[in-house]
Amino acid sequence: MAAKKTSQKTAPAAPPIKKKRNPDAFEVVESEDTRSQTLAKLATGGVLCAATLKRYSGAGEDMEVPDLVTEMRKAGDEVVDGDMGRVERMLANQAMTLDAIFNNMAQRSHKQDTFKGIEVLMRLALKAQAQARATAEALALLKNPMPYIKQANIAQGHQQVNNTYASASGYTNGKEDVPEQYAQGRTHAGNFQSTPNKLLEADHGQRLDTRAQGTAGRANQKLESVG
Repeated sequence: MAAKKTSQKTAPAAPPIKKKRNPDAFEVVESEDTRSQTLAKLATGGVLCAATLKRYSGAGEDMEVPDLVTEMRKAGDEVVDGDMGRVERMLANQAMTLDAIFNNMAQRSHKQDTFKGIEVLMRLALKAQAQARATAEALALLKNPMPYIKQANIAQGHQQVNNTYASASGYTNGKEDVPEQYAQGRTHAGNFQSTPNKLLEADHGQRLDTRAQGTAGRANQKLESVG
């Protein structure tokens, strides 16, 4: 009886080792731009802010920088489109956090036995209180923005004064650049001449000769010398 040939079992192929992704790195995708241009776009597009946010958030390695960049860009797009809801919630949360810091510092100052310790903690408490008030004011300004009113200066006598000035060089296209109201004033000032006195001068430009003897009249009799 012929012996059966035993087939040799082949071992299954090992799965490819998946390279661990660096949570602090941002992958550069190949594009038409140079590597320097791509890195410049990433640096100015919020990647650096995302890396800083991750360090201060305390999330650790579970949160990746590319995910933060995506969310931060989404938040920026909301602001550009006029949706300030995320910013308003952020300011409200910050105001409540600052209020908690104020209360914590104020309570800790109550436990101090020296005036120096009380002064230091109360100073920090009041700083947190001032920042909480400023944050609340910023939030109120976002909710109710102040209307912009274009100011027009009105001089005495209901005369409007325009806030326009000549250019720094003073000349434009070879001509002196002077506002209209100043040009008119300069023209009037340059053309101002005193009106000649017709009673004293017979003709314009001829002065009265005071040395000539005048004609005697009733009001101006010639005086003769008395012997």
